[in-house]
Amino acid sequence: MLPDFRVRQRDYLLEIGRAITQELDLDKLLARILNIAVEMLAGQAGLIALRGEEGGWNIATSHGIPDTFLNYLDPLLKAIPDQEDPAKFELPQINTLLKEVTRVASLGFLDGVGLPLVFRRRVVGMIFIFRNYSGRFSNNDRALLQSFADQAAIAVRNAQFYTQIRREKQRMDTMLDSAADGILILNSDQTIERCNPAFANLWGRPVSEIIDRPHADVIHWNSIENGIPLEQALIQGWPLTPHATLYIEGDLERQDFLPLPVGITYAPLLSQEGELINIVATIRDISHFREADEIKRTFVSVISHELKTPVALIKGYVGTLRREDAVWDRGIVQDSLAVIEDEADRLTELIENLLDATRLQSGTISLNRSDLAIRQTAERVVERFTVQSPNHKFFVEFPDDFPVIMGDEDRLEQVLYNLLSNAVKYSPDGGEIKIVGQVRSEQIIICVSDQGPGIAPGDIPHIFDRFYRAPEASKKTKGAGLGLFLSRAVLEAHGGRIWVDPMPNQGARICFSLPR
Repeated sequence: MLPDFRVRQRDYLLEIGRAITQELDLDKLLARILNIAVEMLAGQAGLIALRGEEGGWNIATSHGIPDTFLNYLDPLLKAIPDQEDPAKFELPQINTLLKEVTRVASLGFLDGVGLPLVFRRRVVGMIFIFRNYSGRFSNNDRALLQSFADQAAIAVRNAQFYTQIRREKQRMDTMLDSAADGILILNSDQTIERCNPAFANLWGRPVSEIIDRPHADVIHWNSIENGIPLEQALIQGWPLTPHATLYIEGDLERQDFLPLPVGITYAPLLSQEGELINIVATIRDISHFREADEIKRTFVSVISHELKTPVALIKGYVGTLRREDAVWDRGIVQDSLAVIEDEADRLTELIENLLDATRLQSGTISLNRSDLAIRQTAERVVERFTVQSPNHKFFVEFPDDFPVIMGDEDRLEQVLYNLLSNAVKYSPDGGEIKIVGQVRSEQIIICVSDQGPGIAPGDIPHIFDRFYRAPEASKKTKGAGLGLFLSRAVLEAHGGRIWVDPMPNQGARICFSLPR
C-alpha cells in the first residue's frame, strides 16, 4: 500500500459516502467507485462486474484495461453457472478466473485483488483491482477495504433501485401517453395531477390547461344516464375498499364543442392505513356504442315493420284460398297467387339485402370482376321495370362509344335495380325515369333521375346510411333503408363513388362513377 494510505482512509470513505447520496446514475456511479478503488488500493487498472437479478455476470465498467482483454473476459464471466450461494461459490470462482487470466495474458500485472459487493446478504457485484507489485494486506487494510466494499454495494444497489424506478416511471408514462382511452390521475383533494393526451383530445384542450384544475371544473356533466358524480360518491363514503370502483355514464360538457357521450371508471389508490392517496379515472368515448344501440333499435323497428306487411298479406291470401265454404274461379286464384309470389319476392329481397349488409360489416363480400358492357345491363334492368311500372316512361341514353369496364355484373345490376326501384317508388304519379351514361378520361358516370318530389336538402347527407329513411318517405313508401347503403358499398368496392346531384323542384337524380 502507499505510505500515505492510512492518512487518506477517511477521505476515501467520505468520498464513497458522498457517492451514495449524490450520484444515482448507475454508469457514472460505477466509474466513480472504480476510480476510488484503484487509487485506494494503489492499483493500475480495474473493473466492476455486476450480477444480474436472475444470475449471470457482466462487466459494467473498467479502467486501464485494453478492449481486447475485456472482449476475451466478458464471455468467460457470462459462462459462470448460477449458484444458490453466489458469495460462497461464484465470487471465489471469479476471483480465481481473473487472477489466472491476468497471469496468462501477461498484461504486466503481477497480482489482483477482488472486493465482493454484498448488500443485505445479497451479492450485487465485485470490484477487481489489478496491481503491478505484490504485497499483503494488513488487518487494518482489510477492515478498510471491507468497509469500502460495503458502502460501494449500498451505492450500487441504491443506483439500481433508482434506475428500476425510473424505468418503471418511463414505462408508466408510455402506457398513459399511448392509451386510447382518456386517463386522469387525481390527488386526494380531487385536483388533477396527471392527464394523458387521449383525454386532452376528448376534452378539446391541451394538457397544460387541464393539469392542476379541480376535477369538478373539467368533468362537468350535461346529463347523467347511469351512476352518480364522483363528488357525490365521496360525500357518501366512497371508497370503502381498495377495489371499490365507481362507474358513471352520461354526456360530458366541453368548451366550444358539443357534449360527448362518455363512460368514466374511477379506481381508488389507498394507503395501508386506508387513507385515499389518488384516484385514477379512465374516460372512454361511447359514441360508437350509442350509435350501435340506435342502429339496433332502428333495425328491430324497420325489419319488424317490413316483415309484418308481406307476411300478413301472404297469410291472408292463403287463408282465403283455403276456405272450404267458397269456390274461387281461376282468375281470382291466379291474382291471389300473384300477390303471394310478389310478397314472397319482397321477403327474399329483404333477406338478401340483410345478408349483404352483414357481409359488408364483416368484410366478407367479394367481387367477381369481368368485362362488362354496363349499357346492356342497364337496358336489361329497365326492361324488367317497364313491365312492372306501366305509369312510368323509361329512357336509356348512352353514347355509342361507351366503353367496356371491369366489374361484377351481378353487383352492378343490383345497384341499378336499387336506383330504379327508388325512382319508381318515390315518383308514384308516373313521369319519366332516365338512365344517362357519360364518359370521362379516367371514369364513367351514370345518373338515374326521376320526376318525383326530389330529396330534401336535410336528408342528402344521410340517405346512404344504413337503415336511414327520410321521415316523409317512411310514411308513404315501403323499404328497409338498405338499398342505397348497399349500392354505395358495392361501388366503393369497385373503386367508384355515389352521390346526389341536386335538381331543385325537378325530381331526384343520383349519380355514380366507376373507373374505366
